[in-house]
Amino acid sequence: MRNNVRLQLLIGKYLDRSLSGTEKDELLGYFDDPAFFSEIGERFALEYERELGESSMNELHQQHLLQRVFQYETRRQTVPIRKVKLWPRIGIAAAIAMLIVFGGLWFYRANQNDNTNQIAYTSDVAPGKQSATLTLANGKKIRLTDATNGELAKESGVTISKTADGQLVYEIKGNSTERNKINTLVNTLATANGETYRVRLPDGSSVWLNAASSLKYPATFANLKERWVELSGEGYFEIAKDKAHPFIVKTDKQEVRVLGTHFNINAYADEKAITTTLLEGSVKLTEGNKSQLLRPGEQAINAEETIKVKQVNIDAVIDWKNEEFYLDKMDFRVAMRKIARWYNLDVIYNGSVPENLEAGGWIPRSSKLSDVIKSIESTGQVHFKIEGRRLYVSK
Repeated sequence: MRNNVRLQLLIGKYLDRSLSGTEKDELLGYFDDPAFFSEIGERFALEYERELGESSMNELHQQHLLQRVFQYETRRQTVPIRKVKLWPRIGIAAAIAMLIVFGGLWFYRANQNDNTNQIAYTSDVAPGKQSATLTLANGKKIRLTDATNGELAKESGVTISKTADGQLVYEIKGNSTERNKINTLVNTLATANGETYRVRLPDGSSVWLNAASSLKYPATFANLKERWVELSGEGYFEIAKDKAHPFIVKTDKQEVRVLGTHFNINAYADEKAITTTLLEGSVKLTEGNKSQLLRPGEQAINAEETIKVKQVNIDAVIDWKNEEFYLDKMDFRVAMRKIARWYNLDVIYNGSVPENLEAGGWIPRSSKLSDVIKSIESTGQVHFKIEGRRLYVSK
């Protein structure tokens, strides 16, 4: 069969790590279609041989790779594990193709010797979950994991509810007299380590909170000239357009002013800088007498009383929102802080671990901790040991 030009382009973009989220979905569509099975297998067979210098596997190795492949879900359909004696070349390549699409070739490398040289861990840690604590203006705390779906509370004309998919939603249902009373009512949504949550504010804006983060906001923006919120940690914002009422995100060092746009702010206290990354629209970032306008694809780095702007890989910035770890070429200790927040860990470094390491890899945040650190260990730069909630790192 003739090669599909678009398919080959998508595979090429994946391999050089320039594939966007939309293009990734398109590539998965090809993978789901049996008509392209042979072409995908042939292409990845070539990459497999080029990268790994091998053209065959023993039977045990084949079975182990199959089990890894079938741990994933494609289009929400789980593929059952089958026993296979010997694969033709295309069968091997297709399995590797699935691993590449979902987790990167490094994931295969990380596990290719598991059958003879398994890494022993005294324990493992499950990934984080969708959860948060809502604190109402009257001080009442609601643990959203434990709360049933439906209406959670009412505050002077505002109804707060939890949807079936776990989203927190604010709706204005009271009369104008009630709404005039609630401008001073402030709620706080907070996530702990290992938690993430999404809230839809009464103006229709949506905010995703990463682990160990909090968002403080009025119960409604009615009668306010400016829509404001206060963020600590990390949040992704999709702001409803309202030219008459700017939306302002405050952190301890800066303000970001928008009219309607999509952007991400990382303002963790243990990071060296606050980073603001724009996906679409425009934002104005201000600290003291300094200000900076951003264009889509740009990131402002606010550190040491200076604001620097650079182009960035958006997928690497919002990986957490997309339920992934995208660690390619990331500072190793920054990557480990991302991992520590999601798995609720204390990371302890041996003195032998250098400062100038880079992490690598791409793996779902739904993975167990052992799978994540195995992929990092495959680079040969560091070794890990898990003991409860402590993760020890050595050279």
